Amino acid sequence: MTTPKTPVVFIHGLWLHATSWQPWMEVFAAAGYEPTAPGWPGVPDTVAEARAHPEAQAGKGIADAAAHYAQIIGAAGTKPIVIGHSFGGLVAQHLLGRDLAAAAVAIDPAPIKGVLVVPPAQLRAAFPVLGNPANRNRAVSLTKAQFRYAFGNAVSERESAELYEAWNIPALGRPVFEAALANLLPHSPAKVNTRNSARGPLLLISGQKDHTVPDRVTHSTFSRHRHSTAVTDLRRLADRGHSLTIDTGWREVADTALNWLKAHKL
Repeated sequence: MTTPKTPVVFIHGLWLHATSWQPWMEVFAAAGYEPTAPGWPGVPDTVAEARAHPEAQAGKGIADAAAHYAQIIGAAGTKPIVIGHSFGGLVAQHLLGRDLAAAAVAIDPAPIKGVLVVPPAQLRAAFPVLGNPANRNRAVSLTKAQFRYAFGNAVSERESAELYEAWNIPALGRPVFEAALANLLPHSPAKVNTRNSARGPLLLISGQKDHTVPDRVTHSTFSRHRHSTAVTDLRRLADRGHSLTIDTGWREVADTALNWLKAHKL
């Protein structure tokens, strides 16, 4: 009788397409997992289509994404491991806090409600969205220079440009506003149940040169989970920026996640 493979759901963040997880999926499949990488609600199936039709995802927010992935997970019938990057990392924590996942890995996760630190670099990275209130209800594109600052600052200018051409897509503006205003709203969609001691293990991975989600922000997120007695670990990777899941050093990050999962017999 064949032993069922453990499902892994990869959740991308803003400005990157779900297909950017393909190298990770191959590595996790080879390690015996059953990986999938469904896109956010409304995001077309290819990078080209997502660029051509940004209006398809406009107006959707964190709650829409969380409900979308909760439905996907529920249909599968087995609690998966969820691995998310950026806003995908926020959604991964949300799903774990609701006991919908067996474990979660949040890589440079967008700040959850309760995180109060806002480094200047983070504000600059978010300004292409937050600088115009009308962006709340539409998809926003980054220029190559903006992508370089927000994602590719820890790699060469050439590699940053290549990543931009390969994976960058317009992204929802609403989640950025929701995260920015999270601590002013009592029922913010960025709220995560950080007190659930019955949840599965959580790993936070921080790129210490990240501008979009600086190391201080991820460490603050880690501190928010202190109210839970469930396993919560933090790994900090030196000289890594927000592109750490897609740049030439992605395998180090993937192996960090795999080794942690193996250590916890997941």
